[in-house]
Amino acid sequence: MGIVNIEDDLHDQLRRASKVSCRSINAQAAYWIKLGMLAETNPTLCFSAIMERELRSAGVSAPTLVAAEA
Repeated sequence: MGIVNIEDDLHDQLRRASKVSCRSINAQAAYWIKLGMLAETNPTLCFSAIMERELRSAGVSAPTLVAAEA
């Protein structure tokens, strides 16, 4: 594992976003990096389609998510 240097403004955004999403700063950065990679390698998919595909590959189905919210 290495160290990644980022601009102070981006680090501040990571810190704020990590609090909202209940992730560590490193976990938030990893989440954004993974989503960015998926978006770049699948330019025809929208965010929702990417998330649906990732959830499905993890064994989570949309009906399960809806049932959990109810």
